[in-house]
Amino acid sequence: MFDLFKKQFIEVIEWVEEDNDVLAYRYPTLDREIKNGAVLTVRESQMAVFVNEGNIADVFTPGKYTLSTQTLPILTTMLNWDKAFKSPFKSEVYFFSTREKIDQRWGTQQPITFRDKEFGVIRLRAFGSYSYKIEEPGTFYQKLSGTREHYSVGDCDGQLRAVVATTIATMLGEGKTPFLDMAANQKKFSEALKKELDQPFWDYGLRLVSFYVQSITLPEELQEYLDKQSSMNLVGDLKKYAQFQAADSIKDAAANSGGLAGIGAGIGAGQMISQAFNTGSSSGGSGGEDPFATLEKLQALHEKGILSKEEFEAKKAEVLKRIG
Repeated sequence: MFDLFKKQFIEVIEWVEEDNDVLAYRYPTLDREIKNGAVLTVRESQMAVFVNEGNIADVFTPGKYTLSTQTLPILTTMLNWDKAFKSPFKSEVYFFSTREKIDQRWGTQQPITFRDKEFGVIRLRAFGSYSYKIEEPGTFYQKLSGTREHYSVGDCDGQLRAVVATTIATMLGEGKTPFLDMAANQKKFSEALKKELDQPFWDYGLRLVSFYVQSITLPEELQEYLDKQSSMNLVGDLKKYAQFQAADSIKDAAANSGGLAGIGAGIGAGQMISQAFNTGSSSGGSGGEDPFATLEKLQALHEKGILSKEEFEAKKAEVLKRIG
């Protein structure tokens, strides 16, 4: 009977088995009273809050405390205790994990309409990760966790994702940053979004520690258009490269012992190669390239295996006609 009676009074208050996913934990005080002089232990990465009849009283940071009128000044005032307080008392005690919750995922479930200066009205999707921690447990208790026995990361995940999605939609809707700039500098874009999200998170008693934009995607049809545009740019670069390479080959051919005497060649690389050198059958003799220079180029192309012997001979005959 004595042991049963003794269990009605709480002498030690602590949160030992702290789960990684639990943000708030209500210490079991049902049908029990806290003894005056009880020891409260708050570990690193924890904070403790005393709540009296729904009202937040005293908040404790990491440390070891002997509960008395000195360590519970707000609760003492609420309960009208005098300095000689000795009796056990009723109070709810909540522990909060202040560890950083990392690798929290966010994403836009629906595309966000974005007015881009270059592409007009487009729809974007974005994905990334963030991390946060409880900074103000009193605010977190009032806004989110309340009187639940356990409040986990998953319990507030939907709310925080909604905050992120709303803020991003608002920021993108303003259309201040072009899409290509966002995609090219995701670090800067991440920092800008974090700055916008700091206050909404703080309103829940949370500090947004990090925020990353890892992917920004376009609708398929617009992405295909950009891919084609990139391909066209690449084709332009290849043309310049081909011209440079051909000119370099001509210089090497001129250094050979055969010189111009060895230019008994023809061309047949077709219209594409002709256009690369701004020469062709339609160029005629007037205003065209010097025929001997053309023969040097043809020889270089034949020696590199770009032109077959038949193509080489056919083009050579065409050039010689222009000479005649």
